[in-house]
Amino acid sequence: MTVRIGNCSGYYGDRPTAFREMLKGGELDYLTGDYLAELTMLILGRDRMKDPATGYAKSFLRQLTDTLALAKERDVRIVANAGGLNPAGLAERIREVAAEQGVEVAVAHVEGDDLRERAEELARQVDLPGTVLTANAYLGAFGIAAALDAGADVVVTGRVTDASVVMGPAIHAHGWGRDDLDQLAGALVAGHVIECGTQATGGNFSGFRDLDLTRPLGFPIAEIAADGSSVITKHEGTGGAVTVDTVTAQLVYEVGGPEYLNPDVVARLDSVRLEQVDEDRVAVTGVRGTPPPLTTKVCLNSLGGFRNSVELLLTGLDIPAKAAWVREQVETALAAAPPEVVEWQLDRTDTFDPPTQAQATSSLRCHVRSAQPDPVGRAFSDAFVQVALASYPGFTLTAPPGKGAPYGVYRAAYVPQSEVPHVVVHADGRREEIAPPTVTSDADATPTAGLVDAPEGEAGTRSVPLGELAHARSGDKGGDANVGVWVPADHPRRAAAAAWLMAELTPDRLRELLPEAADLEVEVHPFPELAGVNVVIHGLLGEGVASSTRLDPQAKALGEWLRARVVDVPEGLLA
Repeated sequence: MTVRIGNCSGYYGDRPTAFREMLKGGELDYLTGDYLAELTMLILGRDRMKDPATGYAKSFLRQLTDTLALAKERDVRIVANAGGLNPAGLAERIREVAAEQGVEVAVAHVEGDDLRERAEELARQVDLPGTVLTANAYLGAFGIAAALDAGADVVVTGRVTDASVVMGPAIHAHGWGRDDLDQLAGALVAGHVIECGTQATGGNFSGFRDLDLTRPLGFPIAEIAADGSSVITKHEGTGGAVTVDTVTAQLVYEVGGPEYLNPDVVARLDSVRLEQVDEDRVAVTGVRGTPPPLTTKVCLNSLGGFRNSVELLLTGLDIPAKAAWVREQVETALAAAPPEVVEWQLDRTDTFDPPTQAQATSSLRCHVRSAQPDPVGRAFSDAFVQVALASYPGFTLTAPPGKGAPYGVYRAAYVPQSEVPHVVVHADGRREEIAPPTVTSDADATPTAGLVDAPEGEAGTRSVPLGELAHARSGDKGGDANVGVWVPADHPRRAAAAAWLMAELTPDRLRELLPEAADLEVEVHPFPELAGVNVVIHGLLGEGVASSTRLDPQAKALGEWLRARVVDVPEGLLA
């Protein structure tokens, strides 16, 4: 027996028609959606400040309003973390919608993740500045399973782990308990693969040129068996593809070492085996699980202050001198009341003898931050405007300067799972407490990676971009960035190429290839079963996405930058 679980959302703002597409596209037992991210929690926190009745993903409510009757007709149960900071409020709104439409559904919600009462204490533990806006612990999947056991048609949650919305239905369908570690780990991996929607079917995939791009990418489905193994697929007739490489791309996305931690189980990612068993069908087997960690992560977001940015274009000759002149002018104008943080970034994208004006142009960005709004408001913007006719030749602003805006700071704290309430509020109002795991482990979120020896017997090399040999996928985890790099499944000498890749991408070599990481801690974790490595660069994104001033604040393109870097690859591996 397998249970067929689809996904229709990988983030708050994903394709709004996906809900209906998934319900009408083929058979499903459950439809899930992931609407929350660290940045989303900050956005919902600001919504709740304006209106305490909000704090949930409004887009989910619109999607469900459009399809509630269809889901009931097709006997598809809905599980989503769209409750955000107010799952009770969202559950009540769904009941109102159901009553208006005359659709009989049982709606339950899961709560307990909101730890705002402990916010100050937790903020002190991790040195979080500013006023704490959200403090939400990551809950596991057994609360969702309990709601489904009691007959819920729709389950909405607050901050559960992303994969929990998939694990919960699998636990319910197969009757797993907390001791079924391998099965739970298999469901965790399946949930991780489909949690980000079309990223498992070709979205953000470095091998996109080989995919069917003539139609919108299909959303993924996990067919999970009673032993925890699964097949990842999608509805027939949808765009994109499900291949070993598209699944690998999502598997290595936003992870650390071989131990993938979850409140219910730790999945050993170095045990995962992937096999293409049919067109658009990839089997996920061999996953091993160990007891979950004693603690769970708490997502803390605070209002860190205010920030503003200005971008200038510098064209033609004397780019460094032009940048130095306008920088001196602006800093002189700000000297009376300077912002607390001022960052300048000059990107030289100009070329010699440029055939177009774009190829003659570089950009200079100035970012400022302050605890108070005034130093980064009109005073900052006016400093640029007022020198427009008195600065470097070709002075150009890419957009009118703004007045500044608040920004958030993210930190992760950790608390024992036993200290986090985990409560299911059933459709009839009955409250059920979910006990924490009784057997836990000392799983380390950042285990030390082993070193890999370079392969022997490969004579002669060629200088090529790394992407000629390898795929990559990158993302963010708070202030850290991760990059998964692996050899494509159809490489004729995949084992040898993977051995070279694992030997080549050492921490020191990665600091050379990615100079922004030169002074940062870099971890490299080999994943032989996946023919690649996972790289974690600590601190690359500063204090998190909401405050990062990188050109790519979520590190989504970091992997593509790495693939563009030139390396010396053995000739025999490039055939």
